[in-house]
Amino acid sequence: MSEPVDLCERTTVLIIGAGFAGMGAAISLERAGIRSFLVLERADSVGGTWRDNVYPGCACDIPSHLYSFSFHLNPDWSHQYARQPEIRAYLEGVRQAHGLDRFLRTGADATAAVFDEARGVWTVTCRDGRLFEARFLIGGLGPLRIPRFPAGVDRTRFTGPQMHSAQWDPSIDLTGKRVGVVGAGASAIQVVPNIADDTAHLHVFQRTPPWVSPRRDFAIPGWLQGAFRAVPVLMMLFRLLIYLRNEAYYFAAFSGPAFLQRAIRRMFTGYIVAELGSEEAAAPLIPDYQPGCKRILSASDWYPTLCRDDVTLHPSGVADVTETGVVLANGRQVGLDVLIWCTGFVVDEPLGHMQVLGRGGCSLADTWGHRPRAHLGVTVPGFPNLFLLLGPNTGLGHNSVVVMIEAQVRYVVRALRYAMSRGAHGCLEVRPEVEAAFVEEVNSKQGDKVWATGCASWYLNPSGENFSIWPGSTLSYLARTARFDAESFTLAPPAG
Repeated sequence: MSEPVDLCERTTVLIIGAGFAGMGAAISLERAGIRSFLVLERADSVGGTWRDNVYPGCACDIPSHLYSFSFHLNPDWSHQYARQPEIRAYLEGVRQAHGLDRFLRTGADATAAVFDEARGVWTVTCRDGRLFEARFLIGGLGPLRIPRFPAGVDRTRFTGPQMHSAQWDPSIDLTGKRVGVVGAGASAIQVVPNIADDTAHLHVFQRTPPWVSPRRDFAIPGWLQGAFRAVPVLMMLFRLLIYLRNEAYYFAAFSGPAFLQRAIRRMFTGYIVAELGSEEAAAPLIPDYQPGCKRILSASDWYPTLCRDDVTLHPSGVADVTETGVVLANGRQVGLDVLIWCTGFVVDEPLGHMQVLGRGGCSLADTWGHRPRAHLGVTVPGFPNLFLLLGPNTGLGHNSVVVMIEAQVRYVVRALRYAMSRGAHGCLEVRPEVEAAFVEEVNSKQGDKVWATGCASWYLNPSGENFSIWPGSTLSYLARTARFDAESFTLAPPAG
């Protein structure tokens, strides 16, 4: 009789996700001498959102030299703003350079994580039946992975091809077709200019106009790439200047005095009017909220594309879908051959389909409800030895989230070292009153920020609470996470 096969793989630290967050955590653990870890990735390769989003024109709105790891700078970025293929190639290069393959488990779509109080370990179950056990669990799931569609709209009624920008299907031929793009956000302003030449007529359905700044993109010349390779400190200085410029923008646009915010609004409005040619033509594209209340977008081809004769802007949301097109909120029907949804992501459900159960079988999703919360966006009471990356209130509207990821990873590594130095089985857990104080602090800083001035955005939940954005500069977050605040935690042996 054969011995039973143990299908559970065990390690000290388990990381879920192999995008910027998960890979950054893995590399930092190894550099800190913590080499008993694994990285679970649901797909067959790394890259996260930069692997999945392949729509035409997909690019980053943060300059390339800042939207990269500080410990793996790239002198060979081809443009100031990198396109999706180049960012994905960068992440594949990081994977190879740091030898992550031996830690990586691909095709491991984590569906449940359960904390065993008696043993002080997390058990993660994957969709294919694989099991993993670890003392510590790091969530690097990323907020931009689950496509969002408008509520109350039956998309299945449309008989033609349709797709979400995050699930782009290159086999759908747009040539000579009447194509409808639903949305006018970050993905739409990239998709629309890049498909307009292919379609017979392009319809853009805009529920709310965004503020769009000109994209000052340029090809990085070979001599500058060579200088960065020869003198890395020049590249570091270039990166620092970009960072400081973006950080200054936070103090001006997000929390600056009223006269400065009015000046910024006039500047943006003037740009839109100049692009459209008149105030009358620009009117449907000028938001009624302050710049920064929603994320400010960046593009230089958005407004020129909307001025084309074969592109029609409909300043109205989609109320319903028919077999042959859409019905707008203003009652107008528009016939279409292809429907493209550029309607963003589900950011208010950070765990997606994954179930996380902490002490007493308590569900993290139920604990959060409509207001996800975590101390410094990283730790949650009742869920020992669990660390979140890009968790609640650590998103940004002005700078590179890679800066936040690296700050969080340093904080987590310090926490792991602290726990490991005090025993092999201790359960590290943030005190409830500490998390409550952090949430109260975030709420108290909300009132004077631009995103609390009246617009509806993914920054806020339906009750108007900010659950996503860090209400300060990245400098302030770097300061807050510069040391591990051990006094905010308890460290106790497992119950068993």
